[in-house]
Amino acid sequence: MRILYAEDEKQMSQAVTAVLKHSNYSVDAVYDGEEAVDWALSTDYDVIVLDIMMPKKDGIEVLKELRNNGITTPALLLTAKSQIEDRVAGLDAGADDYLSKPFSMEELMARIRALSRRNQHYTQSILTMGNTSLNRSSFLLSGPDSEFTLGSKEYQIIEMLMSANGSTVSPDRIMDSVWGLESEADISIVWVYISYLRKKLKSIGSDMEIAVSRGNGYYLRKSNG
Repeated sequence: MRILYAEDEKQMSQAVTAVLKHSNYSVDAVYDGEEAVDWALSTDYDVIVLDIMMPKKDGIEVLKELRNNGITTPALLLTAKSQIEDRVAGLDAGADDYLSKPFSMEELMARIRALSRRNQHYTQSILTMGNTSLNRSSFLLSGPDSEFTLGSKEYQIIEMLMSANGSTVSPDRIMDSVWGLESEADISIVWVYISYLRKKLKSIGSDMEIAVSRGNGYYLRKSNG
């Protein structure tokens, strides 16, 4: 499952993102409303989580803009305010749910799971390309010869590539989504994990391979044999 998480408090963002990624969710974390709009308009998400109080554009403004642009992804609003007016404003803007701060991670994850079940775009829990499938619930990568339960980072990368359906995904995008915007890891780590995944695809008898578009990034295509 891919989540857009917009929260301007960086320490909170890092903590929540770490917990979600540990649970094998793919998370794009942004820190202001303008970034939230840009990412939501350019990427398919299963759930969008928006803090109401953000710089540049608040969560309600972001949600209104997304709904006006035809983005129907389920959205959860986070607010430090508990007044009824704020809840009503959020729901009127197109929110599917709201959660007041402070919240427990268990409740946040339960709300996210509930929203993902409502999302028609997420009805398919198994991604398939060629003879290869990825179970988004069990993290199982399967082919005609074998199967692997993937670790968190491998799962997030192959999910990005399979969801892109042949389009190129840049190393920077993978780095930001899987390791986080604040990570000090070298970008060469992306190549290391791509190498792991190539070996696993070959091992399971996949007819798909991870190809590279020089200067652009990685994509999945039918292998040459």
